[in-house]
Amino acid sequence: MTSGVSPQLQMSLKSSFIGDRFLRCSRHQSLPQLFRFNPGSKHVSMQLSRTLSGLTNLFFKRRNVDEVPNSKRKRLRPGKVSPLRQVPKHILRPPYVDSMVPAGIVSGPQVHDKKGIECMRASGRLAAQVLQYAGTLVQPGITTDEIDQAVHQMIVDNGAYPSPLGYGGFPKSVCTSVNECICHGIPDSRPLEDGDIINIDVTVYLNGYHGDTSATFYCGGVDDEAKKLVQITKECLDKAISICAPGVEFKTIGKTIHDHADKYRYGVVRDFVGHGIGRVFHADPVVLHYRNNGSGRMVLNQTFTIEPMLTIGSVNHVTWNDDWTIVTKDGSLSAQFEHTILITPDGAEIMTQC
Repeated sequence: MTSGVSPQLQMSLKSSFIGDRFLRCSRHQSLPQLFRFNPGSKHVSMQLSRTLSGLTNLFFKRRNVDEVPNSKRKRLRPGKVSPLRQVPKHILRPPYVDSMVPAGIVSGPQVHDKKGIECMRASGRLAAQVLQYAGTLVQPGITTDEIDQAVHQMIVDNGAYPSPLGYGGFPKSVCTSVNECICHGIPDSRPLEDGDIINIDVTVYLNGYHGDTSATFYCGGVDDEAKKLVQITKECLDKAISICAPGVEFKTIGKTIHDHADKYRYGVVRDFVGHGIGRVFHADPVVLHYRNNGSGRMVLNQTFTIEPMLTIGSVNHVTWNDDWTIVTKDGSLSAQFEHTILITPDGAEIMTQC
């Protein structure tokens, strides 16, 4: 993690693409993990008898676990994940794909020379084009696995590697986070439904450089509450980028985002952060999206991501048993936007735009 961050804070932070598998404490383990029943296992002591289950329902008035309070929407549930997609052998792979070294944040900022900046522009531009294309696919009935297939194909057709694929064991080429999913949603067989919102997070590795971007899209007829959340999350990103320049303190990003989110009483997710990016997927600095007293200033020709995640309700999260999918604890909607930016003499250049 970044220098100058306390050990306590280090344990609470994850890059917006670093799953719980790398920074996990048993006391944070969710109930589904603690009380998971594996078919065929001899350990069945947690399985309730029909009589006891009935008493539990009677005394605790158990509601349907698929329902979201005060909403017609049902909670997200995992679908079937298809096999790994193949990448042509001639395409350059990031080192972590064939390494057994656990994923993490590399020490030191990503600062580039003229050639490196041009490479970052190329990878960022491709990531933006892929994201734009992926957004056109969003409609009721399409599965997130079909979106992953299309994204994967477009990336490899352009001679690039889909950075998420194989990162720390992630099984797909893109993250698709629907409704209450904060981040790291694994594409699967679930069809999108009318009224869903979906964040699509694209990262490409082109000529040895990563470009990382995401946006939240509407699926069909989305209600005003969801539209407002998405709008304000995008505004948070735009406002944060606007204050970036050489010498600016990184903590200003968090204050800018948090101040704007507070006006609308939205929660700002703390446990997943922006990061340096370039020749490596995740590097210093750790970019916090909430008010903080962190140290560090932006330097010329540095690249990093800003990727605020806002929620309508609780910012507390639950990690699914796949060790990747992060959802809001109360089932409330979450939205996210992300850009990779370059610090320039006059401010910041958005590298992930068409």
